[in-house]
Amino acid sequence: MPRPTEDWQKQVARRKRIQFAIWAIVVVVIVGGMWWPLLGFVVPIVMLAGIIGGFFRGRYVCGWLCPRGAFLERIVGRISPERPIPQWLRRPAFRWAVFAALMGFMALQIAQNPGDVNHWGQVFVRICIITTAIGVVLAIAVHPRTWCSFCPMGTMQSAVGGSRAPLMIAEGCVECRACERACPMNLKIVGQRNPTPLPPSPSTERGRAVVNAPDCLKCGECVVVCPKRVLGL
Repeated sequence: MPRPTEDWQKQVARRKRIQFAIWAIVVVVIVGGMWWPLLGFVVPIVMLAGIIGGFFRGRYVCGWLCPRGAFLERIVGRISPERPIPQWLRRPAFRWAVFAALMGFMALQIAQNPGDVNHWGQVFVRICIITTAIGVVLAIAVHPRTWCSFCPMGTMQSAVGGSRAPLMIAEGCVECRACERACPMNLKIVGQRNPTPLPPSPSTERGRAVVNAPDCLKCGECVVVCPKRVLGL
């Protein structure tokens, strides 16, 4: 059953506090990792958490617990023009090509000295630097979470659990697109309903339909800004 909007208002505020508490981790890994390579192991820990979380709630970890996502959204996002994210960046072929390229690069780098744990850490720090730099440039030029639209771990989470805890929309949408403007992922929400509606639930007298949004971060930003209160998670 979708949670009440008032509950989501509290959740959105909580998510913001969490993001401000964790965004600095990416800076610590990049800067501190130059002297203490073992800090780089934060990277695979976050990656593993994302993959595991993906099986249960899709891209929830991306939206709530990813330090880089928080950094791009809350810090770099302050100077972002928030232009629409190009749709070709979301295409599966491109996303999986990026996934293969990054995983291949990581494997090749580690293979150069697989027995040295510090070398592993250096590789992870290097990957963090490269991907964060790309993310920052795209955030400043396009949209805060442009990188997240094709992030390899985000792609994995979307693939294994994109249908988990789906975004739902009830009858009564006036297509004001306030939800789309509030969405951190710049997702298309209006007009994306599954043609097969869900039966009426105890939470509403009207049936709800699933929104086709496998990259939904489960953040609730769209829910709280909807003037008609027709969105739910």
